[in-house]
Amino acid sequence: MNTPPAFSVLVCLRLLLAVLPLPGQNLLKNDHQLSSPLTSYLRLNEGLWLLDNNIDPYVGGAFRHSPLLLSLFSTIVPPLPIVWAVSDVMGAWALLRIWRARQGLSSPKGTRSDVENLIVSVYLLNPYLLLPSLALSTSTFENTLTLLALMFASEGKVSSALLAIAFAVHLAPSSILLLLPILMVLVSSPVSHLASPRPFHGNVKRIPFLFGEFTLYWLVLVGAACIIAGGSWNWVRASWGASLMLPDLTPNPGLWWYFFTEMFDHFRPFFLMVFSVHLVIYILPICIKFQHDPLYAAFLLVGVLGTFKAYLTLADPGLFLSMISLFPEVHGYLRHPIITTLLHLHAALLLPLQHVLWVSEGRGNANFYYAASLVMGMAGGAGLVDACWAGMRIAVGDAKVGPEEKVDGEKGKGKVMWEVVQQ
Repeated sequence: MNTPPAFSVLVCLRLLLAVLPLPGQNLLKNDHQLSSPLTSYLRLNEGLWLLDNNIDPYVGGAFRHSPLLLSLFSTIVPPLPIVWAVSDVMGAWALLRIWRARQGLSSPKGTRSDVENLIVSVYLLNPYLLLPSLALSTSTFENTLTLLALMFASEGKVSSALLAIAFAVHLAPSSILLLLPILMVLVSSPVSHLASPRPFHGNVKRIPFLFGEFTLYWLVLVGAACIIAGGSWNWVRASWGASLMLPDLTPNPGLWWYFFTEMFDHFRPFFLMVFSVHLVIYILPICIKFQHDPLYAAFLLVGVLGTFKAYLTLADPGLFLSMISLFPEVHGYLRHPIITTLLHLHAALLLPLQHVLWVSEGRGNANFYYAASLVMGMAGGAGLVDACWAGMRIAVGDAKVGPEEKVDGEKGKGKVMWEVVQQ
């Protein structure tokens, strides 16, 4: 595997972090910003203990992971930090392969190693991704599966891409948002066409067959999960149902938990429906607007999940921030990157501070932590809106002021001319 120089160094460092004992790892495992009830390592360990003692892990309401993860860590490999390190390495490798496919490079020869070094660095050194992985949150596996699905789709490997996204949807049902853009990439191309929009040129007739293949893989995974769970369907409500019903209101950096903490039970079903539908309504508008570049549409939908997901962790916006390195053509068209960066820095400082004040010290209250969560939501929303703007603005081109002309012998104003960038 031909990789940039920084990749090997960063992989060694990441594996070293997995092997060496970290002084504050227990604090990371209990941090609500890094893991949610659906991705917590402590709850995964509890489920494994219940399984070893012949107790249904899904009865008590504490264990909410997929039976596939339960089977993986109870029979194949133990839940050791090295597994999370390997997942991080695979995610960085997939991100690099997506970049090469988008640039139309069939082989790594002639690639710019400095750019590829940057791409792997923004993934493996991203604190939003590194800290949840050190906390052994299973959101790391979800991000890796998402990147693998996009990588296989970009390289035209149909079955592998559909199987990867089927696994991702099984672990996190909200990943279904990425299915349509992945299908569009499979029938078209991952190469950038943001500067030259055109109607979708892929073979639309193939999409129903690809969707049928995805459904087949997903049903096989569901059947395997049911067999592992002993024929019981309790895991469906405990795992998938949690994203829709929000039974556990453990604080997290997302926007749902505090809203439903204050919600009267009478209105809860209606607003659960509203919040869930709110995620889905972004799929068609984004895929239609960016039909000429479905990989960019997938990137924007990752940003939607990183802002509005029910059980949000820092790994969700972290994936969006790392993926922006795949689209250097839009960087010059971002309107307020400094403001977005400052919002993320502000949230990164406020969230742990308010978490300690409220949960550890008992000197604050839920309002303080939710205020920091709102700052995180503003940062995610600002980045998402800015990325949408840049993806559309690049097609217009750069504004140039033309030479001043005389109108009826008087000096007139310069004309603004738009230079359309074609690719």
